[in-house]
This record gives sequence, C-alpha cells and structure tokens, in this order.
Amino acid sequence: MNGNLRQWLNNGSVSRLRRWLQGLFFLLLVYGGQLALNLGDQLPTFACVFNRARGGSCYLMGFQHQMSIPVAQLFSGRGIGVLVGLATFVGCFLLVNKAWCGFACPLGSLQDWITIFRQKMGVHYGSYGLATFARLSKIKYLLLALLIMLPMAMGNAIAGLPRLSHDFEVPFCMICPGRTLLPLFSGDLSQLVVDFSSQTKLVLSALGMMVTGLFLIGSLVKRRFFCLFCPMSALHYIFSKLALLRLVKAGGKCTRCGNCYRACDVGIHAIADDVESPNIVKDDCMLCCKCVEVCPEDGCLELRFLGLPLYTATAGGFFRRQEEAGRD
Repeated sequence: MNGNLRQWLNNGSVSRLRRWLQGLFFLLLVYGGQLALNLGDQLPTFACVFNRARGGSCYLMGFQHQMSIPVAQLFSGRGIGVLVGLATFVGCFLLVNKAWCGFACPLGSLQDWITIFRQKMGVHYGSYGLATFARLSKIKYLLLALLIMLPMAMGNAIAGLPRLSHDFEVPFCMICPGRTLLPLFSGDLSQLVVDFSSQTKLVLSALGMMVTGLFLIGSLVKRRFFCLFCPMSALHYIFSKLALLRLVKAGGKCTRCGNCYRACDVGIHAIADDVESPNIVKDDCMLCCKCVEVCPEDGCLELRFLGLPLYTATAGGFFRRQEEAGRD
C-alpha cells in the first residue's frame, strides 16, 4: 500500500466511518425489505424475522428451527440443509469476523445511540470489575447452549425425557429484544404483548418483555450492556480464530497505559493486560477498533485482512485525533 495512503488511513478516525456504516446497515437490515432488498437468511447479525420490513434474516432463527429435527434426519437430505445454512453463516462471518457486531448489528447500534443520548444528558456510566466481567461473559454461552438444546428436545427424547412442545421452537427469539424493538421502527407494535395462548408462551413472552426492559435500562447504565449476554457473540467466537479480518497486538510495544481498556465499550481487560497473544480478538470483542484509535504506540495494535495491514496504531495518528477531539 502507498505510504501516503497508509499515513492518511492511520491518521483517520475509524469511529467516524463506523457511525456512517452503522446507520447504513441499520437502514438495510431494518427497512431493506421495503425496497425488495434481501441480504440473506443466515446473517451473522440480528435482522429480526418478526420485522416484516427487514432486509435480511438473523441466522439464529433458522438455526433454532433446524435444531428441532430428529437426530436421525441430520443424516438425510434435511441434514444437508443444516450444513448449507451453517456454511453460509460461517462464510459470511469469516469475511469480517466480529466486525458484524461493531459495524452492522442493529441492536448494537441502538445501544450506541442510547449511549450518545446518555452522554448528552450528562449521565455517567458504570464499569465492570474483573471478576464481575468474567462471570457475566459466561451467560452468553449458557444461552447459546439453551437455544440449541431446547429445540432439540422437541424432536428428540433426550435422556429418556418426554419431548418438549412446539412452543419451544425458537426459545431465544421469544426473549430477544430484537423481536420487540426492531419492528417498532416500522410502526409494528404487535410484539409488545404477553402471549396467553399457552403456559410456555406466557412465560417466554413475559421474559421477553423483561429482557427488553433490561436492554433499555442496562444500555443507559453500561455501554453495550446486552452484548455481554449475546449468544450470537458466543457463536461468533467459536469461528473467530479462522476469520480473515484480525486485530493483532505486538505485546513487546505495549506500555500498558490502559487507553485501550478505557476506550473499550465492553470493558475487555485483556486488550491491555495480554502481551502474549498476537491475535487479540476476545469473545466479547466487536472489532470496533476504538482500541487502535487510542493507542499511542507505533505498531502496537493493528487491524489486518489476510495478513495485510488496514489500520495501525501510530503516535502521529493518536495525537492528531486528540487534537480533533479537542476542537470538537
């Protein structure tokens, strides 16, 4: 890459680009259907099927449906459909890694906009202690396990137990804040209800309303609050080490100033503390690159695609962005 172009990129603000892309993806994923746009049905980000105006569909919905088939059918033609869906999801994900979370996810963008509102109101946010952070980060793996096991228990008698009713077909969707919030942007209030048609639906839909309230309140108190519990993020991390886009750290250049940790929206301590791992994408990372922006050490943090540098921490870029922030 040309030296002048590299310098221009490294001196620039990826956060400014990210804000524009978040707005674009929000329009595509929430309203794209009104323009007959469909980005696919196995997207590695939230695009809720309960929103009729959507421009694509979240993979988790179809994944839960597929998990409800009998295990024996996984070795039939239906099993091929499961593999094709998973391969499509993984292929889309591997292209840009967890940047799906930082740049494309409508629920992530909503949380960032709530944070901007909170800042303008002068409300201070809280931070996580290391032990609390570690405990909270495990919840998304529990939710991922449940969204697989509950649908499986519909089509299979697990451990000799009776099969679950079809009300458990998409358990995570029933409690996901995307189901209740994203349709609102199309004027659809139909998901803001508690379903009394069965006891299971009553419990799940009531939990969904509670989770929506926690999403809104938590986002006012913590940056990217819901992302710590997101099973999509857990599914991402399983494949993240194979992705083409990576965040790389040269630990020998790190002075542990803590700028990266303080800038991190989800409070990842390891981004500052880990000086051993070259691939620094952790399970809660969303590849927003704020850490690269605030790093003052030349070449300490770098975003790479197929091993080629795209955005590198430099002292010059750091001080230039600080000057621009001061003028703003």
